[in-house]
Amino acid sequence: MRQLSEADRDAIELAQDPAFPRLLEQITATGGCSHPVHLSGSTTALDGATGEVLRHYDTGNEPGERLLVRCRNRRATVCPACSRLHAGDTFHLVRAGLLGGKNVPAAVRHRPRLFVTLTAPSFGHVHRAGELCRPRRDRGTCEHDRPRSCGAVHGPDDPSVGKPLCADCYDYTGHVLWHAHASKLWDRFVIDVRRRLASSVGLVQSHFRDHARLSFARVAEYQKRAAVHVHAVVRLDGPNGPADEPPPWAAHRLIAAVRSSASRVLVRTPYSPAVGELALRWGAQVDVRPLHAEGDGPDDDAIAAYVAKYVTKGASETGAGIDYRVTTWDDIEAASVSAHVRTLMRTCWRLGGLPEFEPLNLRTWAHTLGYRGHILTKSRAYSTTFAALRAERAQHVGGVDVPGAVTDRHWRYVGSGHTSGAALIAAGIADDIAENRAVAREALRAGGDAN
Repeated sequence: MRQLSEADRDAIELAQDPAFPRLLEQITATGGCSHPVHLSGSTTALDGATGEVLRHYDTGNEPGERLLVRCRNRRATVCPACSRLHAGDTFHLVRAGLLGGKNVPAAVRHRPRLFVTLTAPSFGHVHRAGELCRPRRDRGTCEHDRPRSCGAVHGPDDPSVGKPLCADCYDYTGHVLWHAHASKLWDRFVIDVRRRLASSVGLVQSHFRDHARLSFARVAEYQKRAAVHVHAVVRLDGPNGPADEPPPWAAHRLIAAVRSSASRVLVRTPYSPAVGELALRWGAQVDVRPLHAEGDGPDDDAIAAYVAKYVTKGASETGAGIDYRVTTWDDIEAASVSAHVRTLMRTCWRLGGLPEFEPLNLRTWAHTLGYRGHILTKSRAYSTTFAALRAERAQHVGGVDVPGAVTDRHWRYVGSGHTSGAALIAAGIADDIAENRAVAREALRAGGDAN
């Protein structure tokens, strides 16, 4: 026993406990969650008319008198089990807005739909993967006496990809402030698309909602240069949302409106004596792809899977920040990040100390390099919600509710996490579930190919 690790010894002790079978059931029910929340309390279902107790559960007979529930963290680096569940929910949320389902009519598949990618502008030359990185004929140097060109061929995993050719020339201030205003820039973009669609047919902007409704789901992704870019599914419906057909003039004007708005919208930063006033825009690289129900174009399921994949990536996994907040300058210095990312975090801290940028909370968001928005956002009418998907899953697992029943709940938080042995068991369960799902997908794919 002494030669075993602490986790192995703890797992053996747990397995010898009479309450282990129930503990194993709880860990399995969480899908092998890495950091479950511990709750203590009870739930009682009563007949609304007679007051008769229909169903009662409390944690008095549970191991440690507590119930384990999922942490629901979306980041794969924090909890692989919950991140897979979150990715699945994201897939169905995005897919429902593309193909219907989850109370969204199937007719949305035939609406005008686009897959849009908007990028951050350039803040300075960075190393690129490809045939030649930054070739230049003159091969001169910048004002800091560093090469302005790079003739190397970098692979996709080369650590130099995304790093500035000259850190002193790179606009770290502009990079951080663009991140801090990226969500506002998206809001302006959506408003301007509506405005341009309305003006293209002579409508007043305020009357656009009487003729059509613009819906979207967007995900933010960090590029190699640690700058966020946005992937979005944009759909045009009638004035009442998914159940309503859009006007016939809308379809062929949508692409032009999106491209025009991406190039023209801007957000101005507050004036700063140290920085001045910056005009922030989207980058020059804009990709707009129509989504067709039949024929050429990206597959709807592939688009949903693509969006779901990026939702579960944390900042540390992409190499663009860390997954926990920093509270001091020393935390930034101790973070395991590249010199480029560390400089962005330092810039957040420095700008966050200026009174004119206080509303941006840059120090609070230094770990995400100033980006304050959600990884995934959607308009209300696009499709279902995460809450609805979770409620549907809970209903499926918990059984059918009794009509007219009244539920009385009393719960409190009593802890979180696993012991080392329980963590080992949970990781094994999570791996088994992931492997079983992979085998099932492969079998389904093989069956489809055979047909």
